[in-house]
Amino acid sequence: MGFTVERFDHIVLNCRDVAATAAWYERVLGMRVETFGPAGRTALRFGLQKINLRPVSMAADDPGWVTGVVAAAGSEDLCFVATCTPGEVRDQLVACGVEITQGPVVKVGALGEMVSHYCRDPDGNLVEIAVYH
Repeated sequence: MGFTVERFDHIVLNCRDVAATAAWYERVLGMRVETFGPAGRTALRFGLQKINLRPVSMAADDPGWVTGVVAAAGSEDLCFVATCTPGEVRDQLVACGVEITQGPVVKVGALGEMVSHYCRDPDGNLVEIAVYH
């Protein structure tokens, strides 16, 4: 093989309402909202990562917009790693009025065992917030 993949640069999250999605990730997970590009697109930044937000209406209406075969909001399972205790994750979700659908539960991530809490974002994407032991 001529190359190997090193890391993700960014992912794109399809959403029904970009402003509502951005506000939820900022309020609940502490991500920074930024505007970029000539069209004023919206992204979420955290650590060295970036999530671009794409309104599903734009993907459907613009034949020049390159996207996956199905541009649907609410079809993702995302796992974020937090640098705190599992109790602090729970406390933050409760303080923000976010329903915890499962957790705390022990899972195995890319780096081994972690304790996770699950919830859903405004589009219904499954959001896992994990803390490594």
